[in-house]
Amino acid sequence: MRVSEYFGLDRNQPALDFLDVYVDRDVPLFIDPRAIRIQETEWSKSCEALLQSFFTEVLLALVPTNYSRLTELLGELKEPNETHLGYSKTAGRGRGLGGVDAENLIQRLMESPAAQSGLLSDLEDSALFVEGIDLDIMSDMTTHIIRGALIGYTQRACSYYAIPMELQKSGPVWSPDALEWHEDQVELPSIDGERLLLVPRSIARKIPVLDRKKFYRRLVTEHLMDKEKDSASKLVQLLKSGDQEAYRKELAMKYPASKLAIIEYSTEFEGALSKYKESLNKTSSPPLSHENLARELDVPTPDYDQLLSDLRRVPAGNAGATLYHRAAEKLLTALFYPHLANVQLEKEIHEGRKRIDICYDNLSPYGTFFWLTTNYHAPVVPVECKNYARDIENPELDQISSRFSDRRGWVGMIVCRRLMKKDLFLKRCRDTAHDGRGYILAFDDEDLVEMVKERKIAVSESNKNRRALFKLVRERLDFLIS
Repeated sequence: MRVSEYFGLDRNQPALDFLDVYVDRDVPLFIDPRAIRIQETEWSKSCEALLQSFFTEVLLALVPTNYSRLTELLGELKEPNETHLGYSKTAGRGRGLGGVDAENLIQRLMESPAAQSGLLSDLEDSALFVEGIDLDIMSDMTTHIIRGALIGYTQRACSYYAIPMELQKSGPVWSPDALEWHEDQVELPSIDGERLLLVPRSIARKIPVLDRKKFYRRLVTEHLMDKEKDSASKLVQLLKSGDQEAYRKELAMKYPASKLAIIEYSTEFEGALSKYKESLNKTSSPPLSHENLARELDVPTPDYDQLLSDLRRVPAGNAGATLYHRAAEKLLTALFYPHLANVQLEKEIHEGRKRIDICYDNLSPYGTFFWLTTNYHAPVVPVECKNYARDIENPELDQISSRFSDRRGWVGMIVCRRLMKKDLFLKRCRDTAHDGRGYILAFDDEDLVEMVKERKIAVSESNKNRRALFKLVRERLDFLIS
């Protein structure tokens, strides 16, 4: 049974922002701190601050060695049960991180040449350099460190999805101010008496973003090939073009990609590691797609036709406003993922004086929404839902325009039932853009039908046409700037 089934939610994974994990065993996905860093969103930055403050304390305690401080930092951490992520097949665990006790973990960090040389700078570096620390342990540590942020995320999700919560112990929460662990009583959902933390699907990975093998293949191999060429090695062959090329298979045998070797390469080839880290971004390491999640979690892929049908069945008018808002959010969450994710419903701005119906972080790794945030500053995309039986007019334009700012961005959407004077309203949107008050993309039911067709074609073509996805969104923006 999954979380959605346990709590009787009216949706499954494609329309859920969090991972729809099993309630009685784990799924083999992990929270990746580098996946958090590359998002560069409001929530991810709060997580990054927690990660940085904690690991800075670990580094300070490693060189010179302060064993008592390391024990304070790492000693109480256990393998977390509440996310249901990892390799365990049963819910009850409670062992050390990834099955490794704290004393062993501390010893591994202390003995690592990477700690002594200064190569360790971020938490995820430990999985790259330190023997015995891999993605599962790094994920467990990250869960503890960002638990405070995950609690906030879980509470917001429960409020919207109507998941019941109860007062219970939070588990260890890292304080970046006091630089120590504390425990609170907090409202959280529970499963058979055990607390549950919901995890945004955008930060989950199957393999680490900062990957040792990829680092070796992309950057270290080139340096090793140059090294062999300079020494006139037997591993180098002369091509017909006159160029020299090293045999990659033999090169890998002579220079292994072990963690100890990676430390040596990172020290020898100055700048290679920093160059690799700089190359890791939303484009190179996007969130898991619907198809990836279906394969890893054994969940369905989106039924866009059903989601669209659910929306179109809602009668227009005030009486159906809430139903329409929820149906629109379900469709858009599935339709735009993984380009738009980390959904917030009824997000408060201006200290609660205004609310945005739906707000997405723009995590797009390619295509229309990537182009949007690159050229028109759209780190987040607010969406207003209007279930009117009449046309929307200037007041609705002014409403969403007031949601824009340099911090939130200047691109948003209105979704509504039917634009009977569509040409006129789109021209009003263009006037708003030309006046410097933001770019408003308006879509009615007919437009959503077209976008569903686009998405289904992209899926049927195995993403061959993925960069042309959301053509209608691009066409509307082209009209605004024309």
